[in-house]
Amino acid sequence: MNRVILTLALVLMGLTGYAQTALQNVKFGYLSYDAVLKTAPGYAEIQTNMALLREKYEAEQKRVEDDFNKKYEEFLDGQRSFPQTILQKRQSELQEMLDKNIAFKKEGLRLIAEAETELMAPLKERLKAAMEKVGRENGYAFILNTDQNAVTFIHPDMGVDVTEAVKAALQ
Repeated sequence: MNRVILTLALVLMGLTGYAQTALQNVKFGYLSYDAVLKTAPGYAEIQTNMALLREKYEAEQKRVEDDFNKKYEEFLDGQRSFPQTILQKRQSELQEMLDKNIAFKKEGLRLIAEAETELMAPLKERLKAAMEKVGRENGYAFILNTDQNAVTFIHPDMGVDVTEAVKAALQ
């Protein structure tokens, strides 16, 4: 029994030493994903297209809000002189306009987000491929994204900032 325990202890000590040595040889990279993405070819054009799309939706939203406000003012001006049935009809029309405006705004936001996801997908794929290329070429076990304080500490002797290398691989 003592012999088995001694053998296990020796094996475990050997494995611990091996694990420490293996971990010392692990290299990793880190970068700011957003910083690299914003310098990628095509990013500025995508942002310009998205700004134009947002402007179009905002202009339409303003137009329907102005229409609603005009109708509402007309309703307020004449509500005392309207017979009950006309008053109810106008209230229903205003409520319907309001509901449609809210639905349009929600749908517009959804469509804008969808368009941005669709436009950014190829660029993000190229960035992923560039990070993989840099990681493989330099023998990194992984590359960390340091955005939003996701990584609070990186030991300078173990990690390498690969931001510039990934930017170059994207070009």
